Amino acid sequence: MNFQPLFDRVVLKNLNKQNKTKSGIIIPKTVGDEPLYAKVVAIGNGDCFDGNKSEMAVSIGDKVLYNKYGATNFKCDEEDYVILRQSDILGVFKENN
Repeated sequence: MNFQPLFDRVVLKNLNKQNKTKSGIIIPKTVGDEPLYAKVVAIGNGDCFDGNKSEMAVSIGDKVLYNKYGATNFKCDEEDYVILRQSDILGVFKENN
């Protein structure tokens, strides 16, 4: 990807499956507002609060749950991505060992 987010922003690649017909028409989900599942593909350098730099809590490759209302959709290199602030991420999935 040829895009670098600034400050505490995170770029995600959505991992939710969309329901499509055989002809390619996307069928929207019902009214329910469920969180979305995605993979982190790029992160900013962190932000500065009261003169102290805050570190990023997520890293590239993490699988996260996020709220769609804090996100902005965009297209880069013919792929669809989402950008949002780190604080709009609800949690990170951990690998079971």
